[in-house]
Amino acid sequence: MKPANRLFFALCFLAFSFAALAQNNPVGELRGAWITTVANIDWPSKPGLSPDRQRVEFDSLLDVMKAMGMNAVFVQVRPAGDAIYPSPNVPWSQYLSGVQGQAPEPFYDPLEYMIKAAHQRHMEFHAWLNPYRATFNLDTASLAPTHPLRALPNERKAQWFFRYGNKYYFNPGNPLVVRYLSNVVYDLVLRYDLDGVHFDDYFYPYKEPGWEINDYDQFAADPRGYTNIDDWRRNNINMLIQQCSKTIKELKPYVKFGISPFGVWRNSDKDPVNGSETRAGITCYDDLYADVVLWLKNGWIDYVAPQLYWSIGFAPADYSKLVDWWGRNTYGKHLYIGHAAYKIANNTVDPNWNNPGEISAQIRLNRSNPNVKGSIFFSLKPLMRNPLGVQDTLMSRYFSTQAIPPGMPTLSKMPPATPQFCRVKGSPLSVKLAWNTCQLLSGEEMPHYFALYRFNGEGVGDFRDPRNLLAVTPFYSENWIYEDQTARAGSFYTYVIVAYNRANVESYSSEPIFVKKTAKTAKKKRKVWGYLLN
Repeated sequence: MKPANRLFFALCFLAFSFAALAQNNPVGELRGAWITTVANIDWPSKPGLSPDRQRVEFDSLLDVMKAMGMNAVFVQVRPAGDAIYPSPNVPWSQYLSGVQGQAPEPFYDPLEYMIKAAHQRHMEFHAWLNPYRATFNLDTASLAPTHPLRALPNERKAQWFFRYGNKYYFNPGNPLVVRYLSNVVYDLVLRYDLDGVHFDDYFYPYKEPGWEINDYDQFAADPRGYTNIDDWRRNNINMLIQQCSKTIKELKPYVKFGISPFGVWRNSDKDPVNGSETRAGITCYDDLYADVVLWLKNGWIDYVAPQLYWSIGFAPADYSKLVDWWGRNTYGKHLYIGHAAYKIANNTVDPNWNNPGEISAQIRLNRSNPNVKGSIFFSLKPLMRNPLGVQDTLMSRYFSTQAIPPGMPTLSKMPPATPQFCRVKGSPLSVKLAWNTCQLLSGEEMPHYFALYRFNGEGVGDFRDPRNLLAVTPFYSENWIYEDQTARAGSFYTYVIVAYNRANVESYSSEPIFVKKTAKTAKKKRKVWGYLLN
């Protein structure tokens, strides 16, 4: 075979392979990344930037995420006992201005801006909180006067906080701390248009040599019926999770509550029946006192995003075994997998992270498990550096088509009203479509956004094929119209519109319309008893 022919067939094979992969990409899938503010890891790039520069940097991060096919962002709004938004209870974060308690100058609300910026790009915004970390170091003199570690009397401080290693932590065993932290969540959900509230893996602190949590006297004074301090500590965390869940659902039932725990709940040597086949040195249940499975079982959280920051085949904690374990323990809640973008080409312990296909293999494994609903990457900046071409691979193959976050019917009393097309027009360059909802009976039926499907020819095709998903409209769009500029003259198309609510629950699909694109306009055709009539 001549070299030119070999090149031609190779290009054809690649085109076919990418088309096949695109067809296999799911239409319903969460694709997100964590944006870390503590220590200015992801945003802003350094403290003290002007508000204009902060906004430009954040917009550029979202633009990259959007180009990568992502549809959800998880922004750390409470890094260490502080906030990146104006709060009556929490001081401004030092990672914005360089000084804790100092507001942006000129003033703006970063959180309000970020939510709007995400929604404009049709991305969900989840407010990520580190609930218990009170400081990032021991320098209490630099804390704002309103920080509880400075504002409270000394006796109260000893009840609210404890030192562990080189940080101070809120004491989970203090009921006033539970009330304070749940009030932080209440304020966030009440004032901001959030899609989700998100806690990370820091509950009781990770174990450090030579340090003990000094709460034995507190346990002895009020054991609440527990005889084991480990069970008592787990119950302390349980009370916060349950209270926050109740707070969120009473205010805005559609706001999702999720946890991104350490990737191993329990090792099988501690729990042969329920534990995973792992040998992790730390586990959620036994070391961080976070009984995530109980929270899923009791319906206190809506999704879990375990941090599976290991490779496929890594013996102490095999990614594939953990995906399977979490998939069998979701209790009907959504499961998103946390991927270690920061480890790609940057890990000396596990050589698998030098394999360019590791993340690709993880995503394929996720998609083979029906209980996995998506992926979240930690964190965005390492992913943007494109180690081993991972960003290119996601953009060109696995996230090359649009995706809609999967729906949560448990958060929706009813589906949104069914839309119907009301007008079709054409021009030499496009097909113009408009729709409405005639049967809107209550506010709960109001659509949040729409998905427009286009099928080639005169008939409805596969809604699961992402190539048929023509467009997803912005949130809160007041103009329910779309202009299809990719329609080709002389072709027949079938259009269908579907509505979605805040829980990403879909409506019934509209009646299809059949359109012929001509050189000058577009002609709507109607179907009667199986025949198409002009």
